[in-house]
Amino acid sequence: MLKKITVLMTVFVFLFAGSAIAATPKSGGTLIFGRGGDSVGLDMAYETDGNSFMIGDNIFEQLMAYKDESTALEPGLAESWKIAPDGKTYTFQLRKGVKFHDGTPFNADAVVFSIGRMMKERNVKFHGKGWKIPAQERTPEYWVSMEMDDTVGSIEATGEYTVVFKLKRVEAPFLANMGMDFASIISPTAFLKNPKEFVRKPVGTGPFKFVKWVRDDQIILEKNKNYWAKSGGPYLDKVVFRSIPENSVRFLELKTGNIHICQFPNPADIDLAKKDPNLILPTQPGMNIGYLSFNHTKEPWKSNLDLRKAVAHAINRKAIVDNLYKGMGQVAKNPIPPTMWGYNTNVPGFKYDPDLAKTLLAKAGFPEGKGLGEITLWSMPVPRPYNPDGLKIGVAMAADLKKIGIRARIVSYDWGTYLKRQREQPDDMDLFQLGWTGDNGDPDNFLAVLFDGLASSSIRTQWKNEEYHKLMQQGKQTIDQAKRTEIYKKALQLIYDDCSVISVAHSTVIWPAHKSVKNFKLHPTSSVRIKNVWLDK
Repeated sequence: MLKKITVLMTVFVFLFAGSAIAATPKSGGTLIFGRGGDSVGLDMAYETDGNSFMIGDNIFEQLMAYKDESTALEPGLAESWKIAPDGKTYTFQLRKGVKFHDGTPFNADAVVFSIGRMMKERNVKFHGKGWKIPAQERTPEYWVSMEMDDTVGSIEATGEYTVVFKLKRVEAPFLANMGMDFASIISPTAFLKNPKEFVRKPVGTGPFKFVKWVRDDQIILEKNKNYWAKSGGPYLDKVVFRSIPENSVRFLELKTGNIHICQFPNPADIDLAKKDPNLILPTQPGMNIGYLSFNHTKEPWKSNLDLRKAVAHAINRKAIVDNLYKGMGQVAKNPIPPTMWGYNTNVPGFKYDPDLAKTLLAKAGFPEGKGLGEITLWSMPVPRPYNPDGLKIGVAMAADLKKIGIRARIVSYDWGTYLKRQREQPDDMDLFQLGWTGDNGDPDNFLAVLFDGLASSSIRTQWKNEEYHKLMQQGKQTIDQAKRTEIYKKALQLIYDDCSVISVAHSTVIWPAHKSVKNFKLHPTSSVRIKNVWLDK
């Protein structure tokens, strides 16, 4: 049934998109986007959350870009590029005539500054005077978690519009990585005016300019009238991103016409949206994973495999998907989606089996939970593409654990605090919910970034396995995709065998919108692209 619904929705979206493209776009108007939570910050080098990235998607641009509704690469701020025969030297030719929102010119020095500031050892060279890059006050988490310091050896502006990256090793996903949010090109002039304030007052080259941020309320962007593209948008005068944490309230705001797009409605509201002639249903198969993980820096989770497996077999993931995803998700076996190359169909997934869970719990040294004490189960406070309601899912998981004798207390914080504290691996955290939407369509972007704790202390799961780490290194340094596929299949088997994480669900992403919204397309990476959107009223 789910497959049939998905097909029908896909046809509907296709017809809608086709009619929008056929019509002549209209300029003007303000689009109001309803989302589940506020941004953490607006300097993409230092953020990891989707609520921050969706703002950056419209303010900043990167050397590479992803095509609409695809992770296929196309030129971004780089018009062209060449890769040396050894696979370690990348030369980018940049667009000319592009300006940042503050009026300063985009050039090779800006690229060196933007990417170079994330390097631990700043082996960079400007074309001419350039700028002095200030010391880091925060860890550039994406850069570090992707081992970019071990990848990028130097960055040099060899001309006003030519940048050369010399890598320390072959890095198969390098070009795709240069299209991700962390690789956004910023205005060095704006940043150096006040580096601490840049996180709240970003300046890029994108189709929209930052105007105002009212914390936990709204972020306002306005049209970049000097945008470099010769054709297409931006068409809208303004975009307002409103934070409306409660899913049902956000959907009601859409129904009453107070917002144009509703991110992450309750799954039950989708049926209501289908019946409303004023609403449309943009849909995208999710390139995502929602998971439950263990605090691998803390005993007994760190070394007790039987205890981890007991938890895995105690949780009824199918019931969670059936009752809380409401037809918008599928139970996960691998921590990468089944549509991604490298998926391992031989991994069986953890079956729901309370009796087996009790046996494993006793084998782990905690019969009926005795001696374990009350544990904490950190549950996300905001809806995400991979998790429609973290708190409700946490309650369901705690109820399942109670059946085998494990007492779990739900813990949550505001989104920014949740992410900050979880990264610190605190001792008062036992289990935690998180998830991921892929950034570039490469398995490395899931498997290395999420699970290779030996690569970086910024990896949120902090699972450390030597064999897995070696596979991640091989995957990065192997160009042949067929060989990389086999590497990642082995890695997925290791994740299952060691029960390092419990893969819960992959979701289908459906964001209802008002019928006046034209040419709004969901993206596999969950990027929110407003450049070509227009309103027909």
